[in-house]
Amino acid sequence: MKTFEQSQLLQSLPQQFFASLVKKVKKAVDDGHDIINLGQGNPDSPTPKHIVDRLKIASEHPTNHKYPPFRGYDYLKEAVSTFYKREYDVEIDPSTEVAVLFGGKGGLVEIPPCLLNPGDTVLVPDPGYPDYWSGVALAGAEMHMMPLKEEYSYLPQYDAIPEEILQKAKLMFLNYPNNPTGAIADLNFFNETIQLAQTHDLCIVHDFAYGAIGFDGHKPISFLQSPGAKDVGIEIYTMSKSYNMAGWRIGFAVGNPSVIEAINLIQDHLYVSIFGAIQEAAAEALLGPQDCVDNQVDTYQKRRDLLINGLHEIGWNVTAPKGSFFAWLKVPDGFTSETFSDFLLEKIGVIVAPGIGFGKYGGQYVRVGLLTTEERIKEAISRIRKLGIFLTES
Repeated sequence: MKTFEQSQLLQSLPQQFFASLVKKVKKAVDDGHDIINLGQGNPDSPTPKHIVDRLKIASEHPTNHKYPPFRGYDYLKEAVSTFYKREYDVEIDPSTEVAVLFGGKGGLVEIPPCLLNPGDTVLVPDPGYPDYWSGVALAGAEMHMMPLKEEYSYLPQYDAIPEEILQKAKLMFLNYPNNPTGAIADLNFFNETIQLAQTHDLCIVHDFAYGAIGFDGHKPISFLQSPGAKDVGIEIYTMSKSYNMAGWRIGFAVGNPSVIEAINLIQDHLYVSIFGAIQEAAAEALLGPQDCVDNQVDTYQKRRDLLINGLHEIGWNVTAPKGSFFAWLKVPDGFTSETFSDFLLEKIGVIVAPGIGFGKYGGQYVRVGLLTTEERIKEAISRIRKLGIFLTES
């Protein structure tokens, strides 16, 4: 059978680093090992019942069996507007400042082709969500990496970006609460970001995927809460994390009308919006009872505390994340993120995500997800203790 060569565009896409990790996990499971998977980013709890019930009812409506409006139903955009006013006291015009997305990832990958031309420069966090790179590759643009270092609370240092790069850059990705580091940002940082964007004509894209998940009583803030934010950028929110709707593939972008129009335009050519019953369920999630979100955050907090306290007890001196459902752990001396991940898998059947998959500055870290039961977290700590590698560390 003839094999057709892939386009240069497809060949230019970055390799999916974590595909190899998935293969390793599958082989270990197929070989009969008891694997504790702390490397995933997939919520382990079901979607709340009232949201599922709304989907069931809505799926019977004949209207939802037809093509929905290309740019989504107005009732969902109005629900987004109400949600942002209630949660962040931010005014959103549902008619011009909301784009319905096929999940947050879809929006993040679509943004660079919407706004950039080949050769344009994008400012990208390192470490950061790898799918930022995919959209940049699709646009034929170039990345300038912004190091996120522990000594700076995993915030980019704008004064370290060369002036010639700032002059060329057209787009910047940010993400707080942060994947993979679990760091958070404050209004002072966002105000500084807006000032930089205004000075250098940058569009800011804030990935707010973990917007609901803050620890120790901290509620993560929205980028749009800073004055002037909508003048210079947008925020992308997904239903996946807040409402355990990862498989539903629905999210939204809010903010600058010209960027929202660009997203809507590209999606006009790619899709005919999302199944209406899912849109109804998403509106139910945004407008309905929010105790399900609070309960889920409490669950992640308990898991975080159990993990961090347990690791401290065995001598692994790690820092607790302030948000998201990930912990970012520095590996022991003598290891890289990849060799340590392989070591844990081969010796004790514990999966963690190598930090190098998120960028060069993740090379000495691993990402651990809080997405399994407390019992399995305890078992993972017990297995790590038996390795004895942390017993002499302070």
